[in-house]
Amino acid sequence: MPIALDVTRRHFLAVTTAAGLGHTLLPGALLALATGASAQTPAGKAAAADAAEEKLLPITVEMIEQAAAIAGVHFTAEQRKVMIDNLTGQRDDLVEVRKLALPNAVSPSLVFDPVPPGAVLETGRKAPKLDPAPHIVSIGGEGHDVSEAGLEQLAFATVRQLGELLRTRKITSTDLTKMYIARLKRFDAQLHFVITLTEERALKQADRADREIAAGKYRGPLHGIPWGGKDLLAVAGYPTTWGAGGFEKQTFDYDAEVVKRLDTAGAVLVAKLSMGALAQGDLWFGGRTRNPWNPKQGSSGSSAGSASAVSAGCVGFAIGTETLGSISSPSTRCGVTGLRPSFGLVPRTGAMALTWSMDKIGPIARSVEDAALVLAAIYGPDGHDLSVRNAAFNPDFTQDLYKLRVGYLKSAFDAPVMQEMKPPSETLAGKELEAYNARVAGRKAAFARAVYDAQFNTKALGVLRGMGLNLIEKEMPKFPFGALVPMLEAEAAAAFDELTRSGRDGLLTGQMPFDWPNQFRVARLYPAVDYIQAARARTLALAEMTKLFADVDVIVTPSGGAQLTATNLTGQPAVIVPNGLRGDDAPPPPDTGDGALNNAGGPGTPVSLTFLGGLYGESKACALAHAYQQKTGFHLAHPKL
Repeated sequence: MPIALDVTRRHFLAVTTAAGLGHTLLPGALLALATGASAQTPAGKAAAADAAEEKLLPITVEMIEQAAAIAGVHFTAEQRKVMIDNLTGQRDDLVEVRKLALPNAVSPSLVFDPVPPGAVLETGRKAPKLDPAPHIVSIGGEGHDVSEAGLEQLAFATVRQLGELLRTRKITSTDLTKMYIARLKRFDAQLHFVITLTEERALKQADRADREIAAGKYRGPLHGIPWGGKDLLAVAGYPTTWGAGGFEKQTFDYDAEVVKRLDTAGAVLVAKLSMGALAQGDLWFGGRTRNPWNPKQGSSGSSAGSASAVSAGCVGFAIGTETLGSISSPSTRCGVTGLRPSFGLVPRTGAMALTWSMDKIGPIARSVEDAALVLAAIYGPDGHDLSVRNAAFNPDFTQDLYKLRVGYLKSAFDAPVMQEMKPPSETLAGKELEAYNARVAGRKAAFARAVYDAQFNTKALGVLRGMGLNLIEKEMPKFPFGALVPMLEAEAAAAFDELTRSGRDGLLTGQMPFDWPNQFRVARLYPAVDYIQAARARTLALAEMTKLFADVDVIVTPSGGAQLTATNLTGQPAVIVPNGLRGDDAPPPPDTGDGALNNAGGPGTPVSLTFLGGLYGESKACALAHAYQQKTGFHLAHPKL
């Protein structure tokens, strides 16, 4: 950069900073306005987009005025004239940075840390304290090996049950692995949950597990257990597609850290499971992953295949990820147990990055106990993911529950209230009246569904009180958590910057306004200053959530609502458990079309309940959630495929 221009830029920064403006405009907004390349360049024209970027249009006062309007700020005509040279230099800097190789695996130099000042984390690791080992006599009979015909009946067994059968050599990992692979192949045509089978790798791992167990070298409760991984985890020798069109043949020559740790535990990877494209929803390049309880419904996402495959009895457990509901939502939809750990507990090395300050990796399983065993195998620092803290996860299912301080979000359990709707005018007629009546009918239908589902929440509180627990009323802080979500979208747009600029975002299956391609484009116009302001506001949000958990160990809540956004932004863990099935009298879904976006809920589908813990308080949340599962048995139900 010429020295004169650099001096001018420094002077400009000093003046505008003193005036309280700083880098208020997002330079990308100007770049979008000043280039001949559209943000929606058709797929396959990346070279044309690059060429257009090299021929940037001169920045004008009119462009600055338009960009300022997008950013929600105002500059006078004279100020806009003075800004031109400095913004041109700033844009040149952007272009230089864009020339650098910044693959998805490169993280920002800033690391998010949700731990409040003065907090002391438990760091000493202890062996999990579990319930007595399960004893299975219903399959194969007392003292007999499990027959080939009976092996299929183990499809819905828990990890603890399968682990005991493997440890005592009543079954082999090889036979179990073949059974699950056969089920994956059989039900994939209906549920669309497999992207890549890892059959060759799996059979080698299973054979090794059998030989080690036979030689008395038992590695622990995951030894020989077949599992599936969300296809954002790198596995050497196999594609890692991120569920996205244009990435179908992408490969890496290394394994993700979570995969390595599960290999060390002796678990057997049988499949790379589907995920919504670039970790959004349940729609991927191969179709929409389905809910085993109602295959006309999507499984929700973005850990779509992980939840669906566990629910369908096609893997012993699975690994999912969550940024803003991607474990919670599909676990709810598919009636399985999800464990979203605290931010910074599990290393994300070798996993696709969506948002560096919010992504979390966790297990999806059939029981809390299973999920805890998996989390115990994958958590802890690896020396590469700098967000991971040296905090311990020591599950203890033998602890005295009466010593736990348990809260519940009272208003979230209150009976739904129908808000009155008034027509905007007394003279509505024709299409306007029809549209208004349709809105009223939709609101009434949604209210009927909310009233029906509320009974499950009410019963859950009754069960918990019946367990002798004193529930403390809590309410979410009055804080605009949702206003911080654009931070997520900005980080995601940065993670896939080249995808947007090249026009290859047109290869993604979803192209609706709420899909990533459009959200990435919108995020380009989110001002850098406002991103930092949101990060500062996030510090206040952390303080508010710290106060919420100051006098409780666990908070019970319905699985949706404001808590989902808040806890993802501030890093608290969540355990999501099945909480029953809707009956035949349940109101129908908003849309019963095959694969329709609003086809959710309705007769015969699961509901869930969530147990929140304080930061790095997974063990207490797991203890209470496990006790609730043992009391209710909802996790034992499975779909009849």
